[in-house]
Amino acid sequence: MSPISQKGEAVCLSVRVQPRSSKSGVAGMYGEQLKICLKSAPVDNAANKECCELLAKALGVPRSSVSVMKGASSRSKVLKVEGVTPAAVREALVGMLGDEAEAGA
Repeated sequence: MSPISQKGEAVCLSVRVQPRSSKSGVAGMYGEQLKICLKSAPVDNAANKECCELLAKALGVPRSSVSVMKGASSRSKVLKVEGVTPAAVREALVGMLGDEAEAGA
């Protein structure tokens, strides 16, 4: 199963976040989810905001195009990305993660 799915016009991305990391970035796969490390603490929505900003930058879309669909208070989240195709998301992930993303995608 892939962490990428399509729901209507948007792409859904299943992620697992690790707040309070030493550095922010996409860390690889966590089972069937994309693992994202965040410097922010999960307080006052800071980690969710950082997660959306990080993915928006990685996918080349505006920050407003990325939102948390499910799991706002959980480490496991489903993010909705508008203005991009599943193939473009997959390509961006492969560019960031190499072979590990291809295995999960």
